[in-house]
Amino acid sequence: MSSYNILLLCGGAGSEHEISLISAQYLEQQLSSIDNFKVTKVIIQKDYWQLDNGEKCFLNNNHFLIAENSQIKIDYVVPCIHGTPGETGDIQSFLEIIGLPYLGCGSEASKLCFNKISTKLWFSACDIPNTPFSFIDSYTDENIAKAHDFFKKHHEIFVKAASQGSSVGCYKVTNEGDLENTIKEAFTYSNSVLLEKSVKPRELEVAVYEINGQIIATNPGEIITPNNDFYTFEEKYNSDSHSDTKVEAVLDSSIQQQIKDYAIKAFKVLKLKDLSRIDFFLTKDEGILLNEINTFPGMTPISMFPKMLTHHGENMKDFLADRVLSALEK
Repeated sequence: MSSYNILLLCGGAGSEHEISLISAQYLEQQLSSIDNFKVTKVIIQKDYWQLDNGEKCFLNNNHFLIAENSQIKIDYVVPCIHGTPGETGDIQSFLEIIGLPYLGCGSEASKLCFNKISTKLWFSACDIPNTPFSFIDSYTDENIAKAHDFFKKHHEIFVKAASQGSSVGCYKVTNEGDLENTIKEAFTYSNSVLLEKSVKPRELEVAVYEINGQIIATNPGEIITPNNDFYTFEEKYNSDSHSDTKVEAVLDSSIQQQIKDYAIKAFKVLKLKDLSRIDFFLTKDEGILLNEINTFPGMTPISMFPKMLTHHGENMKDFLADRVLSALEK
């Protein structure tokens, strides 16, 4: 069996840099346990890349990772980067240009799914139910009037930076007097802002992944937040989180199957690859709503993707080996 050099990229210049490092620890452990895989971890900082020992490095067009005292021919890349520049599609574009295979969704799908507005436009075009929404592309009198009209219609809304992680630049607005300042704040994170009706849902998540030539959707897991409130960035990643996660939600079998069908449909029509976590709302009035897609889900000790994959009967080591070898030995 051939041996392969795997480049594990982590960090990034975005707000989820530290979370990416935690996810990378888990993936490094799993990848290193696979026979004939040699893993090199590189941390992406704002202006440079560095090895674990702090030595600066770069990846050239001939697939060599070059540092001051070493160079390694890279066979495959695992871009474990939440947010910029991983889920934005930037790293994937570079890897596609130089012809280096990698784990995860392609550049186009990553960019599309990172923008909450473009994702919802695709959902609507493909008849995948999602939360009622509007959006504004600039802070003008006309757009602010549009936002006020949307608030008056729904009475309670979310204002979300369009191109950020799921819980970054995201605000619940229950008082119309707070609307304009909240929109200003959201625009500090992104050049477009999503306006979304607030619903009182059960929050469900599905791990969707490829293995042995098949696309698999797990049974939905569930996030239960304190007082059924918004699942904030702090609740999602803080070790003191009071949220509860259930690796398999208690659901009517027909609802469970509909959610899995929508998850696989979204995976296919948006041309996702290898893995994703697809998040849903289940509401009393609107029923099933597809909330968002994470093209490189968290891999921390409390993250749902690895838990649901394991609960479904797979293990991360076998999944990673399958994805790498299917790309390198086809």
